Amino acid sequence: MVQKVKQISENRFRETFGRSYEEFTVGHIYEHRPGRTITKTDNTWFTLLTMNTHPMHFDDEYAKASEFGKCIVCSPLTVAIMVGMSVTDCSQKAIANLGWDGIKMTYPLFEDDTLTAESEVIEKRESSSRPGAGIVTIRTTGFNQDGKQVCTFTRTMLIAKEGYSVEDKVNY
Repeated sequence: MVQKVKQISENRFRETFGRSYEEFTVGHIYEHRPGRTITKTDNTWFTLLTMNTHPMHFDDEYAKASEFGKCIVCSPLTVAIMVGMSVTDCSQKAIANLGWDGIKMTYPLFEDDTLTAESEVIEKRESSSRPGAGIVTIRTTGFNQDGKQVCTFTRTMLIAKEGYSVEDKVNY
């Protein structure tokens, strides 16, 4: 987690989070902590909230008859938590998410598993249309508590340069 302190006035400081475009380096890997243990309630609520009717995510008896023998975590929940874990390190100063590519679910994640994630900077370049921003692409990988890779994807973001983030303009 990238946390900095910005002096607001004499004897007054405000915590800030995230990286500006200039602070990203291709090849750097950011480990996102803390991890998140996925509960049955998390999985059931997310699945039903998103209208996913596959019983593998909320019907214990159905899931017992599957090759896994128990409910599996809904894949979009895994992706959503991994994205959330990466915000402080990677997209806290983002102007916009530009896209996700190559989402792969590489091993099942089960209820009561603990998910951790890390992101590697794989590309960065200046924005050709926005002088106060750059484009950063990261590869985020999720792991269960045993270190097994459960998911991977790339995400491309438009990141504010130093002095151009909304945080630099907000005065509250």
